[in-house]
Amino acid sequence: MTTNRRFRNVTRTGPIQVGTAYDDRGREKHTAACTAPRCGFSADYDSRAAAELAARTHRCPVR
Repeated sequence: MTTNRRFRNVTRTGPIQVGTAYDDRGREKHTAACTAPRCGFSADYDSRAAAELAARTHRCPVR
């Protein structure tokens, strides 16, 4: 089931966007998602630092 999240504090690092939102249980989650065509990378993290680290180190498999 998909959840519509209201992201706040959204930043961009290259093609990656990092945003903060609350999950369905009310916990704060940080999401890193790649906006490049045909990449498909996205992941949820418990800390903002982990999401930003994933954004800085991500390499798109499709070039």
